[in-house]
Amino acid sequence: MHDRIKKAIVIGASSGIGYALVKTLARNGYEVGMCARRTGLLKNLQDELSGRSYIKKIDISQPYTAVRLLEDFINQMGGVDLIVINSGIRIENSGLELQPELDTVSVNVSGFIAMANVAVHYFSEKKAGHIVGVSSIAGLRATARSPAYNASKSFISNYMSGLRQRFRGKNIFVTDIRPGFVDTTMIENVKLKFWVATPAKTADQIMLAIQKKKKVVYVTRRWAVIAMVVKVLPEWLYNLIYSRAR
Repeated sequence: MHDRIKKAIVIGASSGIGYALVKTLARNGYEVGMCARRTGLLKNLQDELSGRSYIKKIDISQPYTAVRLLEDFINQMGGVDLIVINSGIRIENSGLELQPELDTVSVNVSGFIAMANVAVHYFSEKKAGHIVGVSSIAGLRATARSPAYNASKSFISNYMSGLRQRFRGKNIFVTDIRPGFVDTTMIENVKLKFWVATPAKTADQIMLAIQKKKKVVYVTRRWAVIAMVVKVLPEWLYNLIYSRAR
């Protein structure tokens, strides 16, 4: 008797972590559904995969439309076991202009809620499943350059904590992935970078977290040490370090 093929959807699969994670999931035997705004990039990725895969154009900044499209996509794939919510934007906004802040919240908060809401209701009905959300180590403390981004990542982590509480004792798992610096366009303008991981290495560690059904994972693992320190720093010291690092 053959094992049932597992199916996954990666939201935000057109570049970076999501792009690499699709490849990793496919290598591990998953049929993968890929979602993003840029379907041309998804088609390029699909050409690199040997197994069965699916593509859907979804713009999570339009949450109500995105909900309907994701529900349709799940049905198109005949159901799924895993939904990874990876879409996100980072806009440096030292001048605190309004539109970049609202755009960040639209994607990273409203868009995330919309996709998580579909996953919650689908897996609740199925009574099994796994939700993975990609937040960031940036969610631990604020920065003056991108306050909405850091706040949005903190929101994602707290939201997933609430989902874990909701599904406690059930066969539905929620994993919060908190990457440090990953070599993507998102950190191009960051001056102080260290321990920069490749998207491929990041995807491998996310895959391991999925397999072990971890609750919270820092990628790469050494960022867990930074997290412990950052959490306990008094604000005056954190602000001093941040101002000198700039």
